[in-house]
Amino acid sequence: MRVNEPRLPTHPQESLLPIVGPDQIDDVIERLRAGGIVAIPTDTVYGLACLPTHEGALGALADLKGRERDQPIAALIDSVADIIEFLEVSDALDRYVPFWPGALTVVVRARPGGLLPPVVTTEGTVGVRKPDDRIARMVIRGCGGVLAVTSANRHGKPPCTSAEAVAAEFGPALVVLDGGSRDGGVASTVVDTSGAAPRVLREGPITAADLGIEE
Repeated sequence: MRVNEPRLPTHPQESLLPIVGPDQIDDVIERLRAGGIVAIPTDTVYGLACLPTHEGALGALADLKGRERDQPIAALIDSVADIIEFLEVSDALDRYVPFWPGALTVVVRARPGGLLPPVVTTEGTVGVRKPDDRIARMVIRGCGGVLAVTSANRHGKPPCTSAEAVAAEFGPALVVLDGGSRDGGVASTVVDTSGAAPRVLREGPITAADLGIEE
């Protein structure tokens, strides 16, 4: 079964679902590298993913989600080494490496010069995270080490925590890589390090105290 083919129903009343398994990772990577959008599992919830350097894909991702195109999208990485070329300061993430892989997004200054499209580098910053999910990182690695990923949901709705939920939400046009249920998934903690002192923008599984940040 190719990645662009929906899974056939096993019951007459089951809807056609564009869900593929981990054995189709190479096809998923090929679709992403060609500028497509794919839903992938992460360690928190399912996400909508595309190449961070493909402005057309980034715009299509925002449209699919139903939100403004200028809202920031996080960069998920396989290794810190993969994101250094996009950062203003090469060691900006060093303090947070002990919390990765895990549910922590770190906002850092992006390198000037347009290496990443504005939607990824909103106000000159980029949010970076290394997910604690083997399947997600295999996809990220296959796409060059960095993917733009936002939670898989229509704007204003809760994030999807299963491949079936993503398929039901977005329909047959979106390919979904099934990594199992993410029930109970909590969105990552977000810490902004772009100013004079780090500050927590959203507290998730990792607390300000864990990070040594006074609120």
